[in-house]
Amino acid sequence: MKETFPVIRNASVNDLPGILEIYNHVIANTTAVYHYKPHTLEMRKKWFDEKEKSGAPVLIAELKNGVAGFATYGPFRVWPAYKYSIEHSVHVHPDFRSQGIGGMLLKRLIEIAKQNEVHTLIAGIDANNSTSIHLHKKFGFQEAAHFKQVGYKFGKWLDLKFMQLILETPANPKED
Repeated sequence: MKETFPVIRNASVNDLPGILEIYNHVIANTTAVYHYKPHTLEMRKKWFDEKEKSGAPVLIAELKNGVAGFATYGPFRVWPAYKYSIEHSVHVHPDFRSQGIGGMLLKRLIEIAKQNEVHTLIAGIDANNSTSIHLHKKFGFQEAAHFKQVGYKFGKWLDLKFMQLILETPANPKED
């Protein structure tokens, strides 16, 4: 069921059921997110409102039959000196994986990060998620850390890798 040209656009409140479906599938079936219980539409609405309020992007890959993937970013840490560092996530619906959608979303997220004068993008990736690790390497991310046994899900300890992409922005960083 391959469709060739998804549209990458800013998400709206109407996209939240599709985003929720993807996120809950990830929670229930993968170690890409270290949550145990599915989220509700109310939780996703609060998440979306917080993203909008902070000015963080929420992107979707839209196909004629709905949301095929989504991506976003937010603060890496909330302390002021981290203001040029963000942590991002990209998730693709299981029916549309391995079709380049994750790459399209990540590419657009990097473009937005540059426009917003982000200096470094950080991805927290389960160490066994070779697909995500490979995708990030394609975009120039490098492994910055490997934390052993920091998560526990599906009856086993999970390692977490941090991958990082350093951008040449901002031109004039400030300490304010």
